[in-house]
Amino acid sequence: MSKTFSSLGINNVLESNLADLNITVPTDIQVKAIPVILNNTEDVVAIAKTGTGKTAAFGLPLLQLIDTNKENIQVVILAPTRELGQQIHKSLSTFNSEELQISIAGVFGGIPIKPQIERLKDTTHIVVATPGRLADLMERNAIEIKAVSYFVLDEADEMVSAHKEGVDTIIKALPKDRRTLLFTATMPGTIKQLVQNSLSKNVITIEADMQTIGHQGIDHQYVIVEPIEKLNVLMHFLNSNEGKRGIIFCKTKAAVNKLAKKLAINKFSSGAIHGSLSQGIRDRIMGQFREGHIHILVATDLAARGIDVKDLAFVVNYHLPDTYDAYVHRSGRTARAGAKGLSLSVIQQDEVQDIPEFEDELGIVFKEYQKADTKSIEENNGLLWARKIFKTKVNRDIPEDFKAKVKTIFHHLTKEELVDKILSNYIANNNTIVEKQEVVKKKKKK
Repeated sequence: MSKTFSSLGINNVLESNLADLNITVPTDIQVKAIPVILNNTEDVVAIAKTGTGKTAAFGLPLLQLIDTNKENIQVVILAPTRELGQQIHKSLSTFNSEELQISIAGVFGGIPIKPQIERLKDTTHIVVATPGRLADLMERNAIEIKAVSYFVLDEADEMVSAHKEGVDTIIKALPKDRRTLLFTATMPGTIKQLVQNSLSKNVITIEADMQTIGHQGIDHQYVIVEPIEKLNVLMHFLNSNEGKRGIIFCKTKAAVNKLAKKLAINKFSSGAIHGSLSQGIRDRIMGQFREGHIHILVATDLAARGIDVKDLAFVVNYHLPDTYDAYVHRSGRTARAGAKGLSLSVIQQDEVQDIPEFEDELGIVFKEYQKADTKSIEENNGLLWARKIFKTKVNRDIPEDFKAKVKTIFHHLTKEELVDKILSNYIANNNTIVEKQEVVKKKKKK
């Protein structure tokens, strides 16, 4: 029989708010974490995959534990990216109500700091923040966290790798008697070190859904390619999944920019996000992606944190990640909320040996994706070429006399004949390119 939120100790007001949101059955991590946070005093380390309801697992009990008679900040929640922080802030605000009278503030980088400083002058019970902005506010004496009762690190594995200095500064400023709740999808050495150094000796560890760390509903596949054909294989895959939404992961910002440019040239509905882009640009691209105006997002690992789009059909590892943890986070972007999804890794021959290691470490099984044959790739490139022509904006500055001369050459051709000739010309030129590529392949094999 399914648990209810009231059976976990959640009060009637919050349960009613959840019912209004059509949230009635708690997830596994919520079942295990909520009673512990409500009824115990020890620090907590909660390990659960992404997309399992971690925000409600810590957010609901913390909302219930707030003492509204006090005006100080009682809870600080850290997130590694502004996108994830905003998502947490939105969720807590949705769970909250006028009846509870809990004040929640969000302070994130990438947007003006002065309005945040003004906001913090009002009564605030919960602060959701990114490490850099919170450290900045502390340095300006614009926020006081010495009386905080609860400190939450969400996506802690990413936090300590990307924001270690900021996190260390914040932890030093917190009171020693605060309670720390650490939520993470993986437990790398950096997290174990943080637990040892910054949490109390008596830590309650909660593991939820870890038997399916590879994510239920995700089909893990890999395709082996030669470097020269990598982009073509990817574009064939994307064309085969036209209309579906997905994320392509690259290791570096430069690789994201390079791939995004190539997809744009080939008229794919795509955008790119990484840490060097301004927050305004990232927000605009993410808005377009969430609203379905673009279907493909090319991203680095950190930039993709906080993306919670429920209908992503696939993720593509254009570069196999360096760590198992990164693979867990990448593949976890798809198959959310009980849906199905594909995680496809595009690898070279020398990376095949890494697949069994990923399988053993994560408890998943990879299947080999059937790579498109040469004919299919060539036809797909021809379709992309035709699409580029179709989407080309008409140049109104072409001289009329020049256009008239060109039209004179083609005037006796029907539309079908003109298409046949243009296509024949494309194939003749393309075959020359293919022949050159085959020569390169043979030289490499020698």
